[in-house]
Amino acid sequence: MTSIMIVDDEDAIRETTEEFLKFSGYSTISASNAEDTLEILKLFQPDIVLTDISMQGISGLEMTKIIKETYPVEVIVMTGYIAEHSYEEAINAGASDFIFKPFRFEELSLRIKRVIREMNLKRQHEELVKKLEVLAITDGLTGLYNQRYFYQQLSNEIERHSRYKADLSLLLMDIDHFKIFNDTWGHLEGDKVLMELGLMIKSCLRSMDAAYRYGGEEFTVILPETNLKSACIVGERIRQSFASKRFFPVEGKEVYATISIGAAQFTEGETIMSLIKRADMAMFKSKQEGRNKVSI
Repeated sequence: MTSIMIVDDEDAIRETTEEFLKFSGYSTISASNAEDTLEILKLFQPDIVLTDISMQGISGLEMTKIIKETYPVEVIVMTGYIAEHSYEEAINAGASDFIFKPFRFEELSLRIKRVIREMNLKRQHEELVKKLEVLAITDGLTGLYNQRYFYQQLSNEIERHSRYKADLSLLLMDIDHFKIFNDTWGHLEGDKVLMELGLMIKSCLRSMDAAYRYGGEEFTVILPETNLKSACIVGERIRQSFASKRFFPVEGKEVYATISIGAAQFTEGETIMSLIKRADMAMFKSKQEGRNKVSI
């Protein structure tokens, strides 16, 4: 239910407007001045504030500016002084609409409905933008962050390390013999392996850690405030969890997959690419030494 707050220092107008809005199906709350309104808004934000312009103390326009700078609330201003205030003045203060008193309740109802439509469209647009932002940084198959976001976040963590001197480590991992698995059992079964690894990685991490699909069958994990020894413990936990998982590409056939992991700790003054290269070299070392292990 849409909630509306009526702000007017004239009791008769405030009370009759509130009665009409309640009758029209809105949830209402009222105040007689801007000061009380701003105190109420600290605890409860309605969808719309309907306010008079001319009030003792803070004016309706001044209050509108404060509201729009602080809360996600729409404001409709009303005034009985046609010559003193203009539509442009109200809009510039942040109001969504402007109405002269005395007004017919039918007109007020239409203006409120228009503001609600615009408010809903704005919210839908904001939700769509957020979804698109998530899609832009997320790998569609595994649900992990993608490579582009990995570089952005690793850069941010290195900057944070430079400020606070906290440890920072990186894991880079690759599914062993994944091409053979795909060639043998098909890409759909291979996708199941990728998705399962993504889930297992996330289940082994803290809230401050972040996992990414680096590309193909490669994954990476950024471990803030983590030294190399602790990073290896995390890597070993992921390795063991994945190695214990069994897959059934066809009925009655049980297979497994393993991962090779490289770990590296950021050292002062090195570049992003240097850190990634060292983690990649460590992962290659795991491959050379028989796979299914963690190397530094």
